[in-house]
Amino acid sequence: MKQLLQHKNFWLVTIAALGYFVDIYDLIVFNVVKNSSLVALGADGETLKSHEILLFNLQMTGMLIGGLIWGIIGDKKGRVAVLFGSIFLYSVANIANAFVVDIFQYGIARFIAGIGLAGELGAGITLVAENMEKEKRGYGTLIIVTFGALGAVLAGVVGKMFSWQATYIVGGVLGLALLFLRASAFESGMYQSLKANTSVKKGSIKLLIKKENALKYLACIGIGLPIWFTIGVLVNLSNRFADFYQTPGLLVADAVMFAYLGLSSGDLLSGLLSQYLKSRKKVVKLYLILSLVLFVVFLYNTHVSLFYFKFMAYLLGFATGYWALFVTIAAEQFGTNIRSTVANTVPNFVRGAVVPITLSYTYLSQSIAINHAAMIVGLVCILIAWLAISYVQESFSKDLNYIELD
Repeated sequence: MKQLLQHKNFWLVTIAALGYFVDIYDLIVFNVVKNSSLVALGADGETLKSHEILLFNLQMTGMLIGGLIWGIIGDKKGRVAVLFGSIFLYSVANIANAFVVDIFQYGIARFIAGIGLAGELGAGITLVAENMEKEKRGYGTLIIVTFGALGAVLAGVVGKMFSWQATYIVGGVLGLALLFLRASAFESGMYQSLKANTSVKKGSIKLLIKKENALKYLACIGIGLPIWFTIGVLVNLSNRFADFYQTPGLLVADAVMFAYLGLSSGDLLSGLLSQYLKSRKKVVKLYLILSLVLFVVFLYNTHVSLFYFKFMAYLLGFATGYWALFVTIAAEQFGTNIRSTVANTVPNFVRGAVVPITLSYTYLSQSIAINHAAMIVGLVCILIAWLAISYVQESFSKDLNYIELD
């Protein structure tokens, strides 16, 4: 940890962690206040459910588009430019969200916020990975995600204490305040050396879709699918599973809060395990096995209570706590000239994958029980992730100072 605690790196990790904290707050805030905000705008019954899905999908679509935009900007203009631009955009969008008067405006605000939210994590992970000593960079990334995940907890607390409008405004103001701290952020040395070389293609999609790179890229996305299956289906729809087992009254905001507490704990442990075992892949496989066990327990245990669902939300969140490793693995697989593009798009394509995942679950649940439908989709996600992590190379202590060539 000595190298991390050096002033220069410690300040960079702190800025990135605070940014991801606000990012997660603003990412989760819709799930916390969706019911109260939609009811206030006149939605009810089936209309409320359809609007929930529409707005969530608009936010995730924005993140898919934003991941590509910010990734390319990060490779062409610099990682720090993304840190500033992304947080400014999603902060302003969330403040604007507090003043919407209909579903159309709400949808625009969530879409724009999604674009902004897409740049934070990838830029932070890329900067830290490129600045820190290769054997120690795992400590930096685990701090970013471990602390950042607690933003969801703050969103849950604020959402309970204040109105939905105030909850959005708090997130926006936190983001704008963080801009002042980012004035001291510095560019990575690797990128500065690369930027001077005008003959190297930067942020090139063509380089990314080369056969050998395309397979690695798809594998990196596949590794993260169980994470957003857990968050998007088991946690975000936990009230439906509670009702299914005749345990009404579960608040999704509570489930989200406990899940992200678990995710924060899980990321801390997975990062430390990775440093101890000197392997990213072994730890991810352990977490995939844990996730599969918890899927079975959550979906087929009939002895339930509200406390049980909250506790299971924590455990499920813990099992998704390889998020930091997953993004770090993606960043470590590719050269400096497309690393930002990869680090920004991979987590956002995984987040965007929640759309086909939830649609698949919804389709299956129309003909079979919801627990069976969720189990089938979860198994598919686990299988894809297992094959994907087996395919990518071990990247612990890999030298990142190289470029991708045509």
